[in-house]
Amino acid sequence: MPNILVNDLQMYYEQLGNGEPIIFLHGNYSRGILTFASQILDFQTRYTCYFPDLRGHGRTRCTSLEWNTPQLAEDISAFMEQFRLSQAHFIGYGLGAHVGLYLAVDFPIKVASLTTIGTSGFSDPVKEPAEGEWLFELGARELIQQMTERHHEAHQGNCFEFMRQNAKNERMYPQLTEDQLSGISCPALFISGEHDPFVGEEKLKRLCTLVRGSEALIVPGCSHRPHMLRENPVLVNDTILDFIASHPIRLSYPNPNNQSIRNFRWGHAKG
Repeated sequence: MPNILVNDLQMYYEQLGNGEPIIFLHGNYSRGILTFASQILDFQTRYTCYFPDLRGHGRTRCTSLEWNTPQLAEDISAFMEQFRLSQAHFIGYGLGAHVGLYLAVDFPIKVASLTTIGTSGFSDPVKEPAEGEWLFELGARELIQQMTERHHEAHQGNCFEFMRQNAKNERMYPQLTEDQLSGISCPALFISGEHDPFVGEEKLKRLCTLVRGSEALIVPGCSHRPHMLRENPVLVNDTILDFIASHPIRLSYPNPNNQSIRNFRWGHAKG
């Protein structure tokens, strides 16, 4: 079983393919290899793909069950150091997208490019995150069973605490300011499904306006998870692959404070 010691974690990960490194950052209530099942075959033929289970999730083990988004970014930075990766491309979905944003803000030299799926860049106080006891009262036994099985090693058999931690983090993060987002200097691609109830075109356009030179993809007819099976993974994969190929890793990345401003681009993808 592939585990690596990262900070106070026994971090579980999958590694597939050859080429420049891409680190895939999974969403809430999921695991690396599950969130990006529809990306594996397309990406591993061109890149070395890392699929870590984030702190508190999947098969990653830790004595403490507490965590937050900035801490997850620190973990991934340490994960890179263990593999001696000076830079990597990042693809994050949901929670993983938030982690990617924190990496771009706090560890900019390590981020060759950032692709996010399903985030507006800001926390959503209207969104109702799932919590164990509440779901149990609603009779959502199937979801609770999935969380119990999927994250058993991470939550040490305490599924409700796992869900409480996710809900707490979801209410609080990301807490990045507009100035912090405006300081992101790496090439960035922001993706949302056309019918994503948490993001959508207007929120994504605001994020693109803040992050200079960023690109956007609105995936026609799709929901919060446009990269997954039964949505439009082909369009999403092709767009990300073209984006990453146009921004190869460099041994030395420009100082964010001195980097020139890239041209702003905004537009819908053609379905």
